[in-house]
Amino acid sequence: MFTGIIEQTGTLVSLAERGGVRRITVEAPGMAARLREGDSLGVSGVCLTALDIDPAYFHADLAQETLDRTSLGSLAPGAKVNLELPTAAGSPLGGHVVQGHVDGTGRLVALEPVVPFSSPNFDRETTDWTLKVRVPAHVRQWMVPKGSVAVEGISLTIASVDGEEISIAILPLTYWRTNLHSLAAGAPVNIEADVLVKLAAMQMQNAKKSEFDLTAGWLTANGY
Repeated sequence: MFTGIIEQTGTLVSLAERGGVRRITVEAPGMAARLREGDSLGVSGVCLTALDIDPAYFHADLAQETLDRTSLGSLAPGAKVNLELPTAAGSPLGGHVVQGHVDGTGRLVALEPVVPFSSPNFDRETTDWTLKVRVPAHVRQWMVPKGSVAVEGISLTIASVDGEEISIAILPLTYWRTNLHSLAAGAPVNIEADVLVKLAAMQMQNAKKSEFDLTAGWLTANGY
């Protein structure tokens, strides 16, 4: 389990075929040295297993499900990825519960400073930003204003929902510490809805289904 608090970014070195699977190589000085073979880690919101580790690099194999559901298979060498190690049991939850199980790939619509570029008060280092993301249709049902969402593995709070788009306030620390500042409009981004929202929605659906099943026809068919 993760919390969506990104520890550092890494750099994609390669994405290559290896024995029928796709293997990524990520340069991650500092973090790679802390990994052991078989450890889990979050890579731009995707839970992967670290392989062939050395002090500066790690590798990971991408299952077909990962290629189909996430943006990792479309990245080019040099792309920045967000990295997070799993949260130890009993540690404070700095963000929210993030599983690393991406629900789908959205599109970055815009990432604009709150203070316009043209303003004399604009300071790229200190300004807040507004992130707008187009969310896949099957994920929109879990987008709740003021609720949590993981975008590229980053724990964020949804400011508003407008049709197929969500808006999110981005602090300077998040902008510079993660890969957000390296992404352009149209870039694919991994989205994981808050698992607690998904569970609540499932419970409501099951409750409605139970109510729906309790009909005169059901009662007659079951001997009432």
